[in-house]
Amino acid sequence: MLTKGGCPKTALSIKDALEALEGRWKLLILFSLSGSSKRFKQLSKEVPGITDKTLSKELKNLEANKLITRSVYDTFPPTVEYAITEHGRSLENVLEALHYWGLAHRAVVIEEKDVVG
Repeated sequence: MLTKGGCPKTALSIKDALEALEGRWKLLILFSLSGSSKRFKQLSKEVPGITDKTLSKELKNLEANKLITRSVYDTFPPTVEYAITEHGRSLENVLEALHYWGLAHRAVVIEEKDVVG
């Protein structure tokens, strides 16, 4: 896609995807939820470095984009669980591609630092 150029519709779809997944946390939250549904504190522990305020904001955004669901159970105190949706699972290939690109990128950056340093 980068070598062929693009059209305005391509740019619009990329913009939509970036808006749904913007930031450094959303994909990590989805990755955490890919195994099973989780409660807020479980997510907070599995996504190191994220604050509770940021996690709350990101979960609301992911829910608004239909990438996760929020289920409230009638218990005392109320139990809230988050789960990835089928729409969220459709990002599997994106996450896999990012994983492999990240490995290659890390190798290039570390190799470059070794040459410079």
